[in-house]
Amino acid sequence: MALLTRWSAPLVWLALLLALAVGGEWLEPLLRWSEPDARRVLYPQADLLTLLARHVQVVAIASGLAVVIGVGAAILVTRPGGRDFLPLVAQFASMGQTFPPVAVLALAVPVLGFGTWPIIVALLLYGLLPIVRNTLAGLEGLDPAVEEAARGMGMGGGQRLWQVELPLAAPIILAGIRTSVTVNIATAALGATVGASNLGAPIIAGIVNGNTAYILQGAVMIGLLALAVDSLFARLVPARQ
Repeated sequence: MALLTRWSAPLVWLALLLALAVGGEWLEPLLRWSEPDARRVLYPQADLLTLLARHVQVVAIASGLAVVIGVGAAILVTRPGGRDFLPLVAQFASMGQTFPPVAVLALAVPVLGFGTWPIIVALLLYGLLPIVRNTLAGLEGLDPAVEEAARGMGMGGGQRLWQVELPLAAPIILAGIRTSVTVNIATAALGATVGASNLGAPIIAGIVNGNTAYILQGAVMIGLLALAVDSLFARLVPARQ
C-alpha cells in the first residue's frame, strides 16, 4: 500500500495521458465547446497514441545522448588530466542552452534534412547545460575527507569514481537530468515545424488552421507527459535536492 501511495502521482498523470491518447472520441463534446464552429475538433492526421510514442522516442534519444555526453564530459574535466578543459566544457554547455532551439533547427535542416534528426540535435544541445552543471557541482562538492578516506583504503581513481564519487553525487546529477528531460518534453514540440511527427503536430496544425481544439489536444498531452516524467523523477531524487 505504501509503495502504491509513493508512486500514485506518476501513475495518475500517466493514466490521464493514456486516456486522452486513446479516448479522444469521448472528449469530442468538450473539444467542441472550445471550437463550436469547426468542422473537425479531433486531430485527423495521425493517431494521438502514435504521436505520443514518437514524442517519447525523440526525447528519450536526445536525453540519453545528453546524459552520456554531459556526465562523461563533466567526469573527464574533474580528473587531474582534464581540469584545464573545465571552463571550456562549462561554456560550451551554457552556449548550447542559450542558443535558441529554432535557430538550431534552421541550421540543422540543410545538413540533416527535414524530420526527426534536427530536433534531436536541438534537444541534445539544449539539454546539456543542467546535466553538465549539476554533475560538476556534485563531483566538485564532495567532502575532501571522503576522498582521503577512499585513498586510505587503497582505492584507485576508477574505484573512487564508481564506488564513492558518483554514488554520492547521484542525487544532484539526477536533479539536473530531471530538469533537462522535463524542459525537452516541451521543447520537442518545435520538431513539428521541420516535419517531425510528434505531439507538436496538432499544435502547429491548430495554429495554421485557427483550430483551438487541435492546440488543446497537443498542449494538454505534452503537459501531462511532462508532469508524469517530472513526478517520476521526484520519487528518484531526494526531497532535499
